[in-house]
Formats: sequence, C-alpha cells, structure tokens
Amino acid sequence: LGASVDWTRLRFTMDEGLSAAVRKVFVQLYNEGLIYKGDYIINWCSRCHTALADDEVEHEAHKGKLWKIRYHLADGSGSITIATTRPETIPGDTAICVHPEDERYQHLVGKTAIVPVLGREIPIIADSYVDREFGTGALKVTPCHDHNDWALGKKHDLEFLQVIDEDGIMKAESGPYAGLKKEDCRTKIVADIEAAGDLLAVEDLDNSVGPCSRCHTVVEPHVSTQWFVATTKMAPAARKAVPELTRILPESWAKTYYHWLDNIRDWCISRQIWWGHRIPAWTCAQCGELIVAEHDPSSCPKCGCTDLKQDEDVLDTWFSSALWPFSTLGWPDNTPELEYFYPTNTLVTGYDIIFFWVARMIFSGLKHTGKAPFDTVLFHGLLRDSQGRKMSKSLGNGIDPVDVINQYGADALRFTLVTGNSPGNDARYSDEKVAASRNFANKIWNAARFIHMNIDGHDVPCALPEALSLEDQWIVSRFNTVAKEVTENLDKFELGMAVSKLYDFIWDDFCDWYIELAKRPLSGEDQAVAQNTRQVLVWVLTHTLALLHPFMPFVTEEIWQSLPHDGEALIVAPWPQYEEGRAFPQAEAEMKKVMELITAVRTRRSEMNVPPSKKAHLYIETGDTAAFEAEREAIAKLAYCSAVEIGESFPQAEGSVTVVTAACRGYLPMDDLVDKKAETARLTKELEGAKKQLATAEAKLQNEKFISKAPQNVIDGVKDNAAKLREKVRMIEESLAALG
Repeated sequence: LGASVDWTRLRFTMDEGLSAAVRKVFVQLYNEGLIYKGDYIINWCSRCHTALADDEVEHEAHKGKLWKIRYHLADGSGSITIATTRPETIPGDTAICVHPEDERYQHLVGKTAIVPVLGREIPIIADSYVDREFGTGALKVTPCHDHNDWALGKKHDLEFLQVIDEDGIMKAESGPYAGLKKEDCRTKIVADIEAAGDLLAVEDLDNSVGPCSRCHTVVEPHVSTQWFVATTKMAPAARKAVPELTRILPESWAKTYYHWLDNIRDWCISRQIWWGHRIPAWTCAQCGELIVAEHDPSSCPKCGCTDLKQDEDVLDTWFSSALWPFSTLGWPDNTPELEYFYPTNTLVTGYDIIFFWVARMIFSGLKHTGKAPFDTVLFHGLLRDSQGRKMSKSLGNGIDPVDVINQYGADALRFTLVTGNSPGNDARYSDEKVAASRNFANKIWNAARFIHMNIDGHDVPCALPEALSLEDQWIVSRFNTVAKEVTENLDKFELGMAVSKLYDFIWDDFCDWYIELAKRPLSGEDQAVAQNTRQVLVWVLTHTLALLHPFMPFVTEEIWQSLPHDGEALIVAPWPQYEEGRAFPQAEAEMKKVMELITAVRTRRSEMNVPPSKKAHLYIETGDTAAFEAEREAIAKLAYCSAVEIGESFPQAEGSVTVVTAACRGYLPMDDLVDKKAETARLTKELEGAKKQLATAEAKLQNEKFISKAPQNVIDGVKDNAAKLREKVRMIEESLAALG
C-alpha cells in the first residue's frame, strides 16, 4: 500500500523488551494498590471459560420474554409482583427493590417476601436506582448474577448467593434445580411457578444480550476471583487530559470518551486463555504467600520455600497494548528513541476501540511517563461493503486488499479509501469506486505522456517563465489556491475534502482545460510562447504531483522522476506553499467568462447533434471584450468556430442559435444546421426557468424576516444572483425576438 514505515523498528507484543515493560507496570501498579485480586462480578463465557472486559461484550438485539411473577409476603398480608427477563436466576434472589417514591410500594418497604418454589424469605428494600416505569416497578435483586444487582447488594449489605456455576450449570444452592443447565432451569422454574398460580403474565420484549466474541455463547454475569486494575482511580487524570493535552477529532467522539470514563468500573485484566503475557504472581506452596515480581523468584521471601506456583492466568491483551506508545520505544529505559519520539503526534484509529485502546493508552501514558502519549486522536470510520454491512467472515463480504492491488493498483485503492471520507464516518467499498480511482490515475499518466511528447528534445527547466499568458496565469493561480486549500484541509484532517479538490483541479482545470488550451501555443510558430507553455505544464504538474503524493505515492513518484524536477525524490521534496505572487484573481475571473462561453457553445451544439467538423461563425456580444479578445484563438479552436467576432452588439440574423452566459451573449447563424422551431422551444423553456429562479430570488428580497435575520453576505449574494438572472432573462428575450 505504500506506507512509509521504518521496518527496523518492527515490534511484536511478546517481544522481550515489551514483556519486561508489562511486568514492570504490573508490579508497580500492584505495589501502589492499583492492581488487586478479589471476588468481583465479571462477564463470563461458560464455553471458553474466560472473563471478558465490559468493553469486549458487544450487545445484540434479541427478542425475549418478560415474566411477571407474584412473590407472597411472609406475613401473609398480600403479595408483590416483580418482572424479570431471567427467571432462572430466581433461586439467587436476596432482595426485592422498589423506588422510594413509588406510592404503590412504600408501605411494603421493610417487610419480607417469599422466593417462589424455594421458600426463602428476602427483604423488600428501596433505592432510587429502580426504574418505576419498567415492568412492574419492582425489581428482584440477584447480586451474583447481574452487574447492577451486585452494586445494590454491596450498597444494602445483601446476601450474595451464586446459583449458576462456571459451566452454566445450576449449583446446589438452587435447590430442586441443581444440576440443570441454566436454559433447562428457566423452563422448569417457569412451569413450577405457573403450576403454583403465581405466573401472572408473559410478554414479548425486545432487549439485548451480550454474546462472546469468540464462540457467540451468551455471556453470563459471574462472581469470580480475578485480577483487576483500579481504573476508577486512574480515570480522572485521563478525563482531564482531553482536551488539555490531547484533542479528539471529530470532537463529537470526546463525549463518548468522557461518558465511558465517568461510568468506568475497575478493569478485569486476567484471562483464562492459552496465549498472552502470563501474570507475574506466584503463590508459596508452604505458607501461601503471594509474590508479585518483575523477575521469576527462586524462593519465598517469607518462609524460604522454593515450591512456588505461578498464576496460570494471562493478561488481557489490551493491558500490553495500553503501553504501546512508550514500551515500543524502549521504556522503562531512557532510550534515544523514547526521548525523540515520545510523546507521539497523531493516533489514527477506528472509533470502535476508543475504550479498549485509546483511553487506556492515555491513562497508562500519564501514569508511567507523566505525559499524554499523543497530542491528537483522529477517529476514522469503519469500511463497509456496498450494502452498508460491516465486513465479516460470517457474511463472507470481506475484501483482500492484495487482490484489489493486483487488479487496480495500490494507488487506486488508497485513493478510493480517502475519497468521500469524513472523520469518524463509515465508508462503503465497491469495485466500481476503485475502478474510477484507477481511471483517475490513468488520466494523470496520459497527461504526463502528453507533456513528454512536447518537452522531450527541449531543455525545459522546472520553473515558471517570466511571461505568462492569461491562461497561464489562470492555471498557476488555480494551483496556488488549491495548494492553500489542500494544506488547510490536511491540517484539519479533512482528507476527503483535500482529495476532492485535487481531483477536480487535476481532471477539470489541468487536463480538460489547460492541456487543451496549451495545444494551440505548443503547435504554433512562436517558439518563445511554446517554451513558456512547456515550462508552465511541467511546473504545474510536478507541483500538483507533490500535493497528490500522500494519496497516490507510486504513480506520482514515477511521473515526477520522469519530468524535469528539483531534488532527489518526491517523497522528500518540499511541500507546495501558497504564494501571494502566484495569485491572479483577475485572470481567474477573465478565464471563467471564456470557459463558460466555450462550454455553453459546445453544450448547445451537442444538444443539436452538430458534429465538431461543422464549424460556424460565432458572434460574441459583451460590454467586457478584453478576456474574449485575449482568448479569441482558443475560443475558435475549442468552440469549433470558423471565425469569432467580438463587440458590444451585432445585428442577429434570423435563424441564429443563441447562448447566454453571465458575461456575454453568443450566437451562431446556423440556419442550415438547426431546426428553428426546436431552437425557439428551447429558448422559451430556458426563459421560463430563468424567470422562475428570478421570482424566487425577488421573493426572498421582499421577505422582511429573511432581510432581518440573514447575514449581510447572504443577502448580498441573493441580490447579485437576482441581477444576473434579470440580465439573463433580458438576453433570452432578445434572442427569441431575433428568431421572430
């Protein structure tokens, strides 16, 4: 793909140096009390037998059920109805919770209820966490099987009763359901409650479940002994870092970053899988001492026993990834690379790993180096298929970039990925888009071939000549403007906008217009003028290639090397800068008038199916003749004219065809080529459109609300447009009159 990577600095997460950094960080955080081992409710996959961090569980839409079940009060005074989506956890209930301001249940707070089938008494408590609008407004609390219930259990000092084991099997604590799979338990306990007459309703419910990303088993909240990082204590510094030390683009993603940090829970970092950084903790077989160390211990520091067993868990892969900006540069040693490259500048990554990676790199960098790891985070969107679907193995809609490169070229693929791209927004991939990018590369290649045809055998410096014609000034000025705009877009990370402006300039201005305009002086007898044109062609193309190089490095370098140029290679050539001395606004305005006329004449001829070989006399009526006089020969050549006359007015011959632009009116006496009746119909239709647009503009100017609220530049723009439309209507009416 042409990424400019220093392959001598290749790093793998299990490299010796990176492993040392991981151990040092683990031990440091453990000694500071920021890594601890304890029981906690985690996300557990009963098939893979491993814990998953909150961020690793991607919830999916699910069509489930909501069961409404009656719990009788222990004192026989009545009952309370709860609503649950997981009746298999009822054996683990240790409380019922209601909102303290819910008048329906205030009189029940402090009483006890009976768990259906099992017969245990549990308290009825009050907490503002409860959503009074969901279900019945009464929540059964199962602290060992729901993250939010865990928090309620801690807050209200409830009993913690785990009834589903690590294999998804009901434990002995579940009474008559012991030994059943949790799915079978759900079916049986619902049947038992219904038989007892306490199942009051079953409703369809659209909710979400969290499948394991590896095996798609629904993840179960599970209480387990794991290792944790106290990220709740590290989050405030990371939150403050944005935007004080690091800016996030697009800025809207900063809200997501803040929301995650404001609601963060301690990070479960232990994993029960085969591959990864093994946790550097050992347990003494004799005294049970826990030893956490950077280097493998040979004996217990407490009793001297040499029978030590290392923890079999490995670290979450994001633990080592969080250290990546500095561990890859030799940290904790103060290496020259670390001194030179850290902090880094810009992190470019997908928005889907803002929690996994970005936030963790920020708080790790701040904690271990005292500096934020980068000054800018640019989130790009995801690449989707032509139907807008995320590429995945299961759908079989992924794209092998090597196949695309072999078919279309690396430059075409790179250009496609940037075209239409805006920060943070997803993009759609299609072969048609890549083919269009390849055609663009071909366009540039053919432009270079044309230049070679005209400069080979001539001594052409890569410098602008002192004398510039109107069209030379125009193309140089246009390039100057594009260089400024593209630079500004890149500074703002607006890559899609930068590419769009380059595409339009290269395809339209340079290839379709300037090269066509250049053919006349290049084939003329005046060699000085021809040489000037050669220099302009070379200068504009080589400098344009420099602007395009970040997006299409291969074709640009190849062409640049073949043309007269300054420097060793395009990749290290100076970036083109805007220069005031190369701005020719008057030339741009003058050429715009000429180009609009040529386009109008060619369009009209095309509409009437007049072939280029049939040339006609063109009369140009205008009060501003300078630009048209300067480009008379170009107009004649590009508008297929036998002759061009320019003046303030001409007697219009009957049967002439008229074109009208903002700067002039042109007509061609072509009685033998056009159908007068059809031309009258066309002008009539154009007149109706112009009058309609004029009426809209005038209505705006008569609208007091618009005049009072719109910015002055907008009002001026409408006034200017109305004036142009009035002139257009006048000219069309004159043309119709001339046709009789």
